[in-house]
Amino acid sequence: MEKGNSITYQEAVEKLSKLGQEHILRFWDELDKAQRQSLLQQIESLEERLLEKFTGMLKSGAAAAPYKPGTLEPLSVIPLPQTTDDLKARHQARQIGEDAIRQGQVGTILVAGGQGTRLGFEGPKGTFPVGPITQRTLFQYHTEKLLALERKFQTTIPLYIMTSETNDQQTREFFAAHNYFGKSPDSIIFFRQGMLPPIDPSGRLFLEKKWKISMSPDGHGGLLRALQKNHLVDDMRQRGVQYLFYFQVDNALVIICDPVFIGYHILYDSEMSAKTVYKRSPEEKLGNIGRIDGKVVTIEYTELSHEEKYATNADGRLKFGQGSIAIHVFSRSFFERLTNERIELPYHLAFKKITYIDEKGAQIKPDAPNGYKFEQFIFDAFPYARNVMVMETDRKQDFSAIKNAAGEDSPETARRDLSNLFADWLEKAGVAVQRDKEGHALHKIEISPLFAIDAEELSERLNPIDIRGDLLLENK
Repeated sequence: MEKGNSITYQEAVEKLSKLGQEHILRFWDELDKAQRQSLLQQIESLEERLLEKFTGMLKSGAAAAPYKPGTLEPLSVIPLPQTTDDLKARHQARQIGEDAIRQGQVGTILVAGGQGTRLGFEGPKGTFPVGPITQRTLFQYHTEKLLALERKFQTTIPLYIMTSETNDQQTREFFAAHNYFGKSPDSIIFFRQGMLPPIDPSGRLFLEKKWKISMSPDGHGGLLRALQKNHLVDDMRQRGVQYLFYFQVDNALVIICDPVFIGYHILYDSEMSAKTVYKRSPEEKLGNIGRIDGKVVTIEYTELSHEEKYATNADGRLKFGQGSIAIHVFSRSFFERLTNERIELPYHLAFKKITYIDEKGAQIKPDAPNGYKFEQFIFDAFPYARNVMVMETDRKQDFSAIKNAAGEDSPETARRDLSNLFADWLEKAGVAVQRDKEGHALHKIEISPLFAIDAEELSERLNPIDIRGDLLLENK
């Protein structure tokens, strides 16, 4: 009888039989000792409750859209400032947010479990080079922004980085190889999101290898399970963190720990807050935050009906024009409440192509979707929040995602948007910047976060300059 960590072969047979997954052991006789132990450990870790839940979702047709068109109502947002009163309110929010940062009450959560595969890039997406001139990686930009804030406010801002099974080791090694970009290693906490098994339409698990059950990341909503598993809410409490700024790794422009956003979160006594941008077009692939039956929800762009996508208000603006950009602030107490009340976010199904090995052990790469993956989305926590604050932000300053290899939301547009942002800062500092007929900076411009974190700081530090070509401003 083979023995793994704490489950025997016979116990594995009984568990799989109960679940209707006996095929997982079909290659047992061909496996060596290490492979057998690995497979037994995987079988031991299978959550019976979740598997039963997933197969039940398939039988009940849970893949259908989760809302009925016509039931979604727009949610009021704090708009971009237009009046003197708006500017005063933002100034007040900024002061409150800066005080929270200064007092060490703010931490950050960086969701970085993805690979650069869609960009034709090998490695974690955070290691992708995006600097217009230096090829600074996304990880470097994000970490240096935090380091700049720490120096400005004389504090420490913990950085919790959620990786995946696929890229965890590479991510840790990348940070270590670059000396954590100057930030204290003690303030950077790596943790892995969970993995869930996909199933075929009949509810059977896939084998990736003869000794390996196919698994997929559990989505950004897996954050809650990961925080609980790694006791990170306790870590946040011990560090004095009360508010968590959440963002995703592929946003090159994100204003990390935006004090205005944090300040409004505190002013509104919000448990979960969100930023939005006004959509470029009705078809832009951004979710919509709204209300259904009084509850705040986010509806994916794929689920919004054609009529609602194109619906407009009396002023001609889109009724559902505010798109969610995966930037949030959470109160730590909200995470604690979700954990204490054992709240489980809903699971979403996605019909995908899943590579597997067949009954003969041959690897099959399907031409069409053949199985269901399950994910949780962090925005599904909205209905559980007692207060929700939503703030509109300026896309040019805060949002440039890298999703595609070319075209919109690509490395090319991110580098362009970075140059344009820095050009705007320079113009506010009184520097003339040449632009093309579309308004884009004519030359590549890059400003290190350690040289200036925003336009105001740049104005304070900058000596008169004349731009005649590409411009790089770094700390000497």
